[in-house]
Amino acid sequence: MARVITPRSEDYAQWYVDVVLNAELADYAPVKGCMVIRPNGYGIWEKMQSGLDGLFKDTGHSNAYFPLLIPESFMRKEAEHVEGFSPECAVVTMGGGKPLEEPLYIRPTSETIIWSMYRKWIRSYRDLPLLINQWANVVRWEMRTRLFLRTTEFLWQEGHTAHATHEDSHREALQMLDVYRQFAEEYMAMPVHVGRKTDAEKFPGALVTYCIEALMQDGKSLQAGTSHDLGQNFAKAFDVTYLSPEGVQEYVWATSWGVSTRLVGGLVMTHSDDDGLVIPPRLAPQLAVIVPIYRSDEERTAVLEAAHAAARQFPKAWRTVVDDRDTAKPGRKFTEWELRGVPIRIEIGPRDLAQGQVTVVRRDTKPKTTAPMEGLADHIQQTAEAMQRDLLERARSFRDQNTHSVDSWEEFEEIFRDGSAFVWAHWSGDPEVEAEIKERTKATVRLIPLDGDEEDGRCILSGKPSRTRVLFAKAY
Repeated sequence: MARVITPRSEDYAQWYVDVVLNAELADYAPVKGCMVIRPNGYGIWEKMQSGLDGLFKDTGHSNAYFPLLIPESFMRKEAEHVEGFSPECAVVTMGGGKPLEEPLYIRPTSETIIWSMYRKWIRSYRDLPLLINQWANVVRWEMRTRLFLRTTEFLWQEGHTAHATHEDSHREALQMLDVYRQFAEEYMAMPVHVGRKTDAEKFPGALVTYCIEALMQDGKSLQAGTSHDLGQNFAKAFDVTYLSPEGVQEYVWATSWGVSTRLVGGLVMTHSDDDGLVIPPRLAPQLAVIVPIYRSDEERTAVLEAAHAAARQFPKAWRTVVDDRDTAKPGRKFTEWELRGVPIRIEIGPRDLAQGQVTVVRRDTKPKTTAPMEGLADHIQQTAEAMQRDLLERARSFRDQNTHSVDSWEEFEEIFRDGSAFVWAHWSGDPEVEAEIKERTKATVRLIPLDGDEEDGRCILSGKPSRTRVLFAKAY
């Protein structure tokens, strides 16, 4: 398998594309701006779906499915919402060879069509809360695309909930934000900061947008998940009310929240190296590969028998592969499986058989260790758990080393002149100043921390008083 991966130090953007293509995560589709997700990439997405879906159901949510096509009149009911999405929308005007009476939008997000249904389903306080999630595809007509990170069509989940009080909806929005934080750190081994967006960066139609932000290896920030307190905007637009216990018709309160296949891109950029993909064990489609090593037919028979016996020790969920190809030498197999990111490689040769052991190699650090054949499954599980922990700590250490706290415009500008990092700095809260900082440096306010300590300071650009630091970075 021919491959060339550009070193990160040489061209980070090209390195990312090289890893995605050569690890067979995705490929470019015939439709401009779209991608084909290949089995290795889709396997990671399936693991992500499984982990997130369990967390959603643990918090009382159920899955449903809503139509891909949304009537134009629905999109126009919430003015701020449609204004925010209109440049990205794809619209169907023909159907069955004839012009449609009403154009249909291919969903950029589903608030409008879901709230049209909630109007039918919600009658009284007994119907609340309504906690629904959807796994779906969406289309946003992006001008500049990049595999997984920004494509015209992508896969995601979108939660949409309805509540009797603002206190309930606010609690829901924060709860789902924490679910995303938990998933990012415990499954993706990707440390994140949590906070709320500025008004300029919030979701169209939301009262407040909360987010998680992660630092990639090039110093840029990736918005990895958002949770929105929608207030009553959509309920009023679609006239969704409920009868309270006191017999009064009240508008419901709403949230929406979502993550997408850009998480696969985040995983690549958080952990991978110049040899290819690195996958945290909890999200690996295949946890381990066993590579038999032999030189003769006699050795081949004994080694293959031992390799398959070892694989039978492992749970089916590990989807362990025995690479018994005769068309590739062991060195080439090692390279290919490293490129694809399989977390653990197990080597078995005649010498290993004679000693009743195997050689174990972790994808992230690549040290070779030995383990007894007996009880091998327990050893591999412990190795995977250690790798999962180490990846998180390594990523957290990288983030902390590339996080700065600055108090002057000169320091701030110097950091963003030729690169990026996480920067905590004072900002006055003035949107005009926010826009000017972005224009001068391309750095944006990634979030205002939820638990930020109050600290008297001065805005780095305007010099106006500030009560807390906010997180800046250049972003994907």
